[in-house]
Amino acid sequence: MLFKSFIDYLLLEKNYSKLTAQAYLSDLEAFKSFVEAEYGTTSIKHINYAQIRTWIVSLVETGLTNRSINRKISSLSTFYKFLLKVGDVKHNPLAKHKALKTSKKVQIPFSEQEIDAVLNALDFNDSFEGIRDKLIIELFYSTGIRRIELVELKLQDIDIYQKTIKVLGKRNKERIVPLLNSVKETLKKYLRERSGLTHIADGEYLFLTKKGTKIYETLVYRVINDYFSQASSKVKKSPHILRHSFATHLLNQGADLNAVKELLGHTSLAATQVYTHNSIAELKKVHLKAHPRSKK
Repeated sequence: MLFKSFIDYLLLEKNYSKLTAQAYLSDLEAFKSFVEAEYGTTSIKHINYAQIRTWIVSLVETGLTNRSINRKISSLSTFYKFLLKVGDVKHNPLAKHKALKTSKKVQIPFSEQEIDAVLNALDFNDSFEGIRDKLIIELFYSTGIRRIELVELKLQDIDIYQKTIKVLGKRNKERIVPLLNSVKETLKKYLRERSGLTHIADGEYLFLTKKGTKIYETLVYRVINDYFSQASSKVKKSPHILRHSFATHLLNQGADLNAVKELLGHTSLAATQVYTHNSIAELKKVHLKAHPRSKK
C-alpha cells in the first residue's frame, strides 16, 4: 500500500513518467526483498542506515557500477523523503549519505562525416523497414529527441504542414521541435508504406514493426548500432550518441546554448553544458586560426 501511494505521488504530484516510476518501484521491491531475507522484517519504514549500508555493500559485490548503485539509492532516498512528508517516519536514514564516486563518462559524438556516410552512402532499401529505419536515424539526428520519446511518438504528434513534432519529455513536459524538409520527405514516404501494412495493432503510434505493433527500445538501439557499425569505428553507437551529436554539431555551428537546451528538453543549462566540450575544441581552432596574434 505504501509503495502504491508513493508511485501515485511520483506520477501525480512530481509528474514523473510511468517509465521512471516503474524504475523506482523496481528498486524499492528489490530492497524490500533484501531486508526480508537479511533481517526478517517485512517493513522498511524502520530500517536504519547501517542496514542500508549492508544492502549497498551487497550491490557492490554483485558487480554493479557505482552509477547504477547511486540510482538505486536515490530511489530509496526519495521514498523515505515521501514517508517523511506524509508523517510515516521521523527521519530519512539516507539524509547524510554521500553518493559513491563515479568516473565521468566521456561521450564521443559521431562526426558530421560519419552521419553523412550513414544517411547518404549506406543502402536503405525501399521496404517498409528500410524507410522506417532511415526515418528513425534522421529524426534522432535532426531533433535530438531521446529514445523513449521516439518510441512514444504518436501520429497526432506529427504536423507535416507546420513541419513540427510534439514531444512528450521527462516529467510529461511537452515541447515542440521543428522538422527539416529532408525529414519531412522521408516521413511522408514512411507514412505511405505504413498505411499499406496488412495488420495494425497499435495504430496510434508513429513507429511500428512490420507486424503492426509499436516499436520497442531494444529495436531502436539495434537499428542505430547496425547502421553506424558500417560507417563508424567508435566503441559506442547508440541513440544517445546521436542525441549528443545533434547538440554538439549545433553548438559547433554557433547555435545559442539556450536554444539547444529547449530543443533537447533540458530543465537547466547545466544539463546542456555537458555537450559543449567538443564545441570548446572547435572554438579553440577558430580562435587560433583567426586571432591576429596567433601567427606570432
